Amino acid sequence: MTPTLRRARAAVLAGFGVQGLVLISLTTRLPDFAERWDLSELELSGLLLMMVLLAGVGSVLAESVARRHDSARVLRTGLLLVGAAVGVLALAPAAGVFAAALAAYGVALGLVDAGTNMQAVALEHRYDRPLLPSFHGAWTLGGVVGAGLTLATSGLPTEVAAALAVVPLTVALGAGLLPGDRGAPTRLTAAQVAVPWRPIALVGVAMVLFYMVDTAATTWGPVYLDEVVESPEGLVALATLPYLVASGLVRLGGDRLVARWGPARVLRVGALLAALALAVVVAAPSWPVAVLGFTLLGAGVSVIAPLSFSAAARLAAGSGLDPAVRRARVDAVIARFNQFNYVGALLGSVLTGVVGAGSLRVGFAVPMVLVLAMVPLARVFVVPRPAPASAAG
Repeated sequence: MTPTLRRARAAVLAGFGVQGLVLISLTTRLPDFAERWDLSELELSGLLLMMVLLAGVGSVLAESVARRHDSARVLRTGLLLVGAAVGVLALAPAAGVFAAALAAYGVALGLVDAGTNMQAVALEHRYDRPLLPSFHGAWTLGGVVGAGLTLATSGLPTEVAAALAVVPLTVALGAGLLPGDRGAPTRLTAAQVAVPWRPIALVGVAMVLFYMVDTAATTWGPVYLDEVVESPEGLVALATLPYLVASGLVRLGGDRLVARWGPARVLRVGALLAALALAVVVAAPSWPVAVLGFTLLGAGVSVIAPLSFSAAARLAAGSGLDPAVRRARVDAVIARFNQFNYVGALLGSVLTGVVGAGSLRVGFAVPMVLVLAMVPLARVFVVPRPAPASAAG
């Protein structure tokens, strides 16, 4: 691989890491922000819903920006907006300013989500081997660092979070992202960008399943440890931290796993492990057993999201296409496919809570059953990789 591709890969890894770092840093500080602005649980929930919906808007906007420029522009724009929004919301002089900055961050979240995955699939096509799992592993490990930073600065004022703005700004202004095809047309016909949406939608179902399970674990896991298995008060974060660490480690090794065993086999084994892990959580007689279940769950579901993006991109790329047309198709699909992320997150947070209103053991039984749908769905992930292109974006 050329030095240009190696620099691009390092830059995109940094983009994923920064996204995880900032998002987890902010979400783990939400109780502090709620206390600072005297927000009720309902008001805070409303702000979070706004952020998720605007992330969807940002993902749609990413498609438009990529069509006119390239995915490198999408990612840089999103990272610059993340930096600006984080600085403002941390230093906001009033609750209204905080809410506006959180809204801007939501749009930026969608831009960066789409931009990082557009860049990642373009690099995967250029390298002609699996890369998406390790890219998503960088996101997860960035989230682990973000959670650690929150713990380390828990006694400091919320304004300290403004320092996070430096990180996305530095990555945005650095060189190395993969440029698009300079000869790409600004507008393509409907026939040129037509993509096989039916198999892509099936891959999207897998994406929704993952984020339902993932959100259930990260949102309701600490509550489960606190209320159901009565863990010590200071250890409820153990529902999330081992889950993230296990997920990150498997993702970092996921490129080799997928290259050796293929995506379908890896996904089927992971789904069975995830179902077993959730059964351990549901039946856990004590909090250490529940923590073990959440840790195994992180390993089991870890590669569903990256392999979903990879499969969707390969379905969009097709074969025998002009590089400019292929780039437009892949970028359009990734931007729209990213919407499954937010659908799954919303369903996971709501469904587990509603079904588990009487008992969270019942609530976690729902994803335990649903994740088994990955076993038959795994077959749609077997898509030939497109031939390496001379230009991608």
